[in-house]
Formats: sequence, structure tokens, C-alpha cells
Amino acid sequence: MSLRRILVISLGNPGEMRNTWHSAGHIVLEALQRTLGRDQPAFAAQRIGRASALASIGTRYSLLQSPAVMNVSGPWVARAYREHLTERGLAPAEVGVVLVHDDLEEELGVVKVRDWKRSHRGHNGIKSVNGALQADPAGKWARVSVGIGRPDARDKGAVSDFVLSKVPRNARNVLEGSGSQGLFDALAELETRWGGANSRL
Repeated sequence: MSLRRILVISLGNPGEMRNTWHSAGHIVLEALQRTLGRDQPAFAAQRIGRASALASIGTRYSLLQSPAVMNVSGPWVARAYREHLTERGLAPAEVGVVLVHDDLEEELGVVKVRDWKRSHRGHNGIKSVNGALQADPAGKWARVSVGIGRPDARDKGAVSDFVLSKVPRNARNVLEGSGSQGLFDALAELETRWGGANSRL
């Protein structure tokens, strides 16, 4: 069964915490939509997974920003995935799922494709998704991490304060530039790997 659609979901935080390092996935996904051009609609609020979420649904890509607080994002991601299959009449084998999230272990703007089952390394958003969503073996699954660097101090409090601090303008430019290009390239790599290469990429 051939790949028909790519579902890309970014993790982050809502409201006042939206422009923080923990929401780097949202920042990069929004920039990706602009990179994809006219074929990918602008983000707009839609009712998805029993919540209002920002979404961009194109002919090939469905880009969704999780509206849930990072640490409890799993239940919403699971609902959104199941809803996506049901509403579009898709089998798991026809959908590639890509989870986009921040990564403290990589330098700012560095994007890496990760195996879905790779260790969450203490990332509570990934932990929540793993607990709520059982990856169907017939489907295609991957994570894409976006580097945000990390503070010199390694204690839990310092790391928490860092990921919830605001992203400076110059750093946001890096995420929107090299970060979105990295995600664009990662999606091309995944489509080729999954046997559904898109001629536009």
C-alpha cells in the first residue's frame, strides 16, 4: 500500500508559553508552511482532536500544531492521528507520521531525523506521546528533532527555566531559516525512505 499523506505534528506549549524554546517545533513548522509555498495553505484554527488547533491541510501534507501543554500532549496527538485516518478513509500504511520537537542535545537550528522508538532522553512531550499512542506497525513513523542548545547548568531547575524562557529574535531567525530548511530536507529524506518520494521536494 503506497504512501498517500504525511501527517506532521509539532509539540510545544500554548498561550503565553508559545514563544519559548520548548515550542521550537511550532516555530519551525510554521516556517516550513511558508517554505512549501502556495500548495500549502496558511495555518488556521480548526477543530481537531476535540480541541481548537492550528492546522495547515494541503494535498500532500497535513501540518498540525498540538494545542496541548507539552507534558500532556500525548492524548491529543493520539486523537488527532486516529481522527485523521477516519475522516480521510486512510489506512495506517498510507500515512507517514512525523513528530517535530525541540532537542536540548543539539546546537541551535540543527535538525535530525530520529527513529520513533529512540529514547525520549527525558523529553516529557515525547514520553506523553509514547504513553498515549501505540505506533501501528503497518504505518511509517519518525521523529524530527530541532536543536535549541542548552544552558551550562545541567540541573533540572536550570533546564526547566531555559526551555520555558523566551526565544530571542536572532535565535528565532535561525529556527525559521536553517531549522525550517532542515525540516524540509528531513521530510524529503523520509518520503524517499518510505517509498513515497514527492517530486516537488
